[in-house]
Amino acid sequence: MSHIVNEFNAYREKMNEVILSKNNLVLKRLWNLDTNTYEPGVLDAATKEMLGLVASMVLRCDDCIKYHLGKCKELGISTEAIYEVFAVANIVGGTIVIPHTRRGAEYWEELQKI
Repeated sequence: MSHIVNEFNAYREKMNEVILSKNNLVLKRLWNLDTNTYEPGVLDAATKEMLGLVASMVLRCDDCIKYHLGKCKELGISTEAIYEVFAVANIVGGTIVIPHTRRGAEYWEELQKI
């Protein structure tokens, strides 16, 4: 597995375990709500992940971008579709999103290696 991808996933998993082990009800409910939001409904899971990716890019959250890119890869979303998502995010968010697009593209390339 790509070092970049492995490092991100290991850190995320480790810290989620630490946070959730503190048994804070609000945080546990928030994590659960987040998980349930991306379950298929009227919108399929792939569409929801791409929406999450756009929102993450516009909000400039690199960890969130990596997470959604990983889910998009798991769901079989094509590179062409990812670059359309990148385009939407850049139009909505403006040029300040370009550095996040670069890092997102780098991470997507790493995901393609696994």
